[in-house]
Parts: sequence; C-alpha cells; structure tokens
Amino acid sequence: MAVSGFEGFEKRLELHFNGDDNGLAAVKLGLRRIDFDSINKVLRLVQCDVVSAVGNHFFDAYVLSESSLFVYPTKMIIKTCGTTQVLKSIWPLIRLANDLGLTLCGCRYTRGSFIFPKSQPFPHVSFKQEVVYIEENLPDNLCFRKASVMLSKLPSCSWHVFSAGNGDHFLSGDTFTVEVCMTGLDRVMARKFFQTNHHSSAAKGIENINPRAFVCDLEFDPCGYSMNGVDGDRYSTIHVTPEEGFSYASFECVGSVYDDQDDIFHTLKKAVQVFKPATVSVSTTSHQREGRTRVARAMEPLGLNCRSFAMDKFPAAGTIVFQTFTAARRK
Repeated sequence: MAVSGFEGFEKRLELHFNGDDNGLAAVKLGLRRIDFDSINKVLRLVQCDVVSAVGNHFFDAYVLSESSLFVYPTKMIIKTCGTTQVLKSIWPLIRLANDLGLTLCGCRYTRGSFIFPKSQPFPHVSFKQEVVYIEENLPDNLCFRKASVMLSKLPSCSWHVFSAGNGDHFLSGDTFTVEVCMTGLDRVMARKFFQTNHHSSAAKGIENINPRAFVCDLEFDPCGYSMNGVDGDRYSTIHVTPEEGFSYASFECVGSVYDDQDDIFHTLKKAVQVFKPATVSVSTTSHQREGRTRVARAMEPLGLNCRSFAMDKFPAAGTIVFQTFTAARRK
C-alpha cells in the first residue's frame, strides 16, 4: 500500500428541493435554470471543474475533473473524489435554488472509508466533523436527521451516511439507487486506464454495461477514467483510479422500484465483472429491503463471497442496505 496517493473513494452529496408552486416546479426546468457560470463558481469552492457535459429532456450530466454532477429540476447529485471539499457546495447551492423559488427539503451524504484519510482537508478530516459541518449549513426545516457508520467485518471498509428531511419528502421516492466501491482491481484491466494504452470504452467493456445509455466519458492524463451514462431519466456513472497499490473503481446507477429489478442487478454484475476487483462494497437505497439477496446472487457467479451485511433506516432516504464481498485468492 502506498503511503499516499490519489484518493479514489468519492464523497456523494444529494440535495432535493420543492417549489412554491405546489409541485409544478418538477415539470419545469427548475435547478436546470442555474447558469453555467454559477455552477462553476460552486465547483471552484469544491476544488473541481467541468470537463464535459451532456443533457436530455430529463436532466443534465457533467463529467468533472474529480467525478460527476447530475442536475434534475428538483434534485442535484454531486460526487467528487480526491481531496475535494464537496460539502462546501451545500450553502451556495441552497442559495441558488432559493433564487429560483425552490426550497431544500432533503439531503443525503454518503461515502466509503478513505484510503488516505490523513490527506483529506476540512471539513472531511473525519465523519464527525463532516456531520457537524452539514448540520451547520442545513436550514431548520430539515429537522429529521440521522448520521450513522454502517460497519463491515473488513478493515477500513465501512459506509458513512448522513440523511435529513423535512418529514414530508422522501429522497428516494420510487428510485432505487446502487452505489458500488471496488478496490484491488485486476492488473490487466487497470492498465487499460492509462492513457498510453488508448483503449476505447468499448474495449474496456464500459459500453457493454448498459448498451442503451449514451456515454459521455473522459480519459485523464496520465491515467484515470470517468464516465456518465444517460438513459432516459436515469444516470449511471463510473470512475477509475488504476494505480497499483491503491487501485479503485466506482459504479453507480439508478432504477425504479416498479421495474424488473433483476435488470439493474444484472447491470451491477456486468460492471463488477469488468474490473474483477478483490473487494467490493455495495450500498442500495430504496423503500424496499429485497435488494440484499439480489446483490448476493449477482456477486456469487463472479467468485465474490459476502463477508458482511448491515441495514438501517434513514429519514427521507428510506432503507439502506450495505454489503461487502471479497474474491477468492487470485492465482
């Protein structure tokens, strides 16, 4: 393990808003009306920039210099890696939304365990400090709050969650969110994410994960990769840090609880299969608890065994199930 290197584990912030017009904001542009310069100013506080963008009828997706940003009419998700300070975006984003007549009604913050925790700047020096900072920047109407560390039997593999809501809004609604963190990537696959190899996303296997999605991606110099997939009103995103000793990849996707959920877990299986990691952690967020067995069924054919399981309920977010898996010893 390297003493210090690039931190692959992302910090993920999700903010939900409602409008003064009794819900009509949801069918308008809403947060998508925030101009590009204002978004950039917020991102500079976070310590990242927009490098590419794509949008459709439903939302806008931005590939950042440090991961991704998704903007829906009443929802915003910002996910950043490295030593970014994503929580510094909370109050500026609230102000921008207020200028559009939108009020914050829900917040969720999640992350894994940092590989290099001592390299993180304020307010990310500890989960306790992160929670204090979030609560100081949230309005009083988000009075239902909970912070928890979902532990794992694996060392340095826990899931940190903070959620807050006003009691009237559920962040997940009918959405099913899957967040995947992978470490110890297959060395042959990891080498494809160094720019000198010039492998296309198809050659890496990325485009095959969800063939329906329009892929907006970027290869970083000298190494690293980020991708946003746009499929109707749903996004997926992949980020890769391929360096030996602290290799890491993440995959995130969303679906509806009314869909055939076998489809989303088949997508999960294909994503993990691309990277052949030694360790995988999977967090699922929804108002259902059935994801546990489906995740395990998706991982078992890949030679990944479940090592730990945790489940908890969070205000506005619903039920979060966190599972960790490890691969059999590689030959």
